[in-house]
Amino acid sequence: MTLSDTVARLGGCALQTRWFVRAPITLYRIGLGFLFGTRLLMLEHVGRHTRARRYVVLEVLDRPAPGEYVIVSGFGDRAQWYRNIQAHSSVRVWCGLRRAAAAAVAPMTEAEAAAALDRYIRNHPGAWKNLRATIEHATGAPVDTLPMVRVRLT
Repeated sequence: MTLSDTVARLGGCALQTRWFVRAPITLYRIGLGFLFGTRLLMLEHVGRHTRARRYVVLEVLDRPAPGEYVIVSGFGDRAQWYRNIQAHSSVRVWCGLRRAAAAAVAPMTEAEAAAALDRYIRNHPGAWKNLRATIEHATGAPVDTLPMVRVRLT
């Protein structure tokens, strides 16, 4: 087993560990989200059944325009946050120095998602290699088939 295989395996396990993926939420909520820069964002969404506020921290794949972010659902259409935003498209975003900015989300077409993924691969080849292996290990699905979402500040 190579070092990159080991890293992917450990990363895949970490993505499936609830406390690990939820830890950054606490940092965002106490005002330290800026430490992650603009590569990550925290998305506040509403539960589709409970209507309770929910939070998830996601990697920003692309920023095609000011106030606009592209994010991918690493666990596909079965991710709870993804299912929730399909029911309620109004969200709030924390990214960089932004806190609780109102936004709207919309699923991207396959062509839009492919173009965004191509830009990410071109701009972050090393991160792509690790991210791809980690997500594919965690989900068992090819990462290029995962749904993407455009977030626009309102």
